Amino acid sequence: MTTTKIHLAVGIHNMILMVFYTEIDCWQFRLISPGGAVFGERKLYYTPEAAEKAGREWIQQGN
Repeated sequence: MTTTKIHLAVGIHNMILMVFYTEIDCWQFRLISPGGAVFGERKLYYTPEAAEKAGREWIQQGN
């Protein structure tokens, strides 16, 4: 079983930005809409700061 650790959960523009770590996929981010839909890319990041930055940029670009 893979362990997932949540590093950050923050509300931005009515979305929740979640930064998390898994042993297999390193650091990633996902966005959760007010209705519960999950958005994001399956890109891997080597630090939580890099994943957070990418998530914030994703929000700014309106993806």
